[in-house]
Amino acid sequence: MSKIYQIYGGDAHALTLSLLDAANAIERVPAGGSVALKPNLVIAGTPESGATTHPGVLSGAIEYFRDHGVKDISVIEGSWVGDETMRAMRRAGYDKVCAKYDVPFYDLKKDKTRPVNTAVGKIDVCCRALDAGLLVDLPVLKGHCQTVMTCALKNLKGCLPDREKRHFHAMGLTNPIAALGAALKPGLIIVDSICGDLNFEEGGTPVQTNRMYLGTDAVQIDAYGASLMGLRLDEVPYIELAEEYGGGSTRFEMADIVNLNAPTDAAGYPKPSGIVASLTRKVRQDRACSACFANLVRALYASGYGKNLDICIGQGWQNKAFDGLGIGKCCKGSTRCVMGCPPSAGAIADALEDIAYEGVK
Repeated sequence: MSKIYQIYGGDAHALTLSLLDAANAIERVPAGGSVALKPNLVIAGTPESGATTHPGVLSGAIEYFRDHGVKDISVIEGSWVGDETMRAMRRAGYDKVCAKYDVPFYDLKKDKTRPVNTAVGKIDVCCRALDAGLLVDLPVLKGHCQTVMTCALKNLKGCLPDREKRHFHAMGLTNPIAALGAALKPGLIIVDSICGDLNFEEGGTPVQTNRMYLGTDAVQIDAYGASLMGLRLDEVPYIELAEEYGGGSTRFEMADIVNLNAPTDAAGYPKPSGIVASLTRKVRQDRACSACFANLVRALYASGYGKNLDICIGQGWQNKAFDGLGIGKCCKGSTRCVMGCPPSAGAIADALEDIAYEGVK
């Protein structure tokens, strides 16, 4: 059974170096092979918001592998549909890290792809992820508005072109996430759990947990992450499904957790508050893309309106009539629709406010 190395603190660079040293990670790099670092840059958000991987994780990993003789190191990522990867990398401070260490950053939205056979059929995967000597997955452990949790397995979705990301949502996320995790196995995973948002992948309500951990089995890493968040595996079904597809093992014992130091303050991991579920309890979601659904959640949260409205969202509403508010062009059959692909959170919030104002006139 794989070991999980765990460390507490707030300095992402130093924590990353300590984890890689303890795990003797250089042994995972094939002779003369390259290292591709894949962070989480889902949106143009700051690490402190709980949305994106801290730049210190990148700098620590670059420094470690370079000091151990690896010459070909790169950072690879593709933000979600609706956001620009290069804008996100600058917002997160990765441009400064890459410039300091003279390491290239590749936008996977512009990368070539190859079809890979998986349990759900062929999936087009970006070549820079497939061809890396060692693919290092650098996710943030945080909540997600559709899959409850996101970590190592779901972070691999950034290794897909936008057209495939849309296809994932059309398939319902759970099965394709699990299938990708079995077909594209990172050789190393370093989880940034310093201040992940426990409710929402876009961040905004981060919780300071001051923890990072490292492993080599993405399924096990996610199973452990679910336990840290107080979640049962059946609440995050793609984890056990990835195990079924051959992606790894959900098993871990406390003896498999190697603690490199003692917990610091604020290291306890509270359970997600359920704010997303509360905000969207009347939303009729059918295969909605993350960017669209997240913008709706952000608008509901920010505006304070709409929790009691009938709202539809998702690809499953195409060419269907709906008596209520539709979010995105897939829902243009609604009596009222906020158009866009995705519509911005601001546009949705404006519509929610307009409807609320009309209701009190």
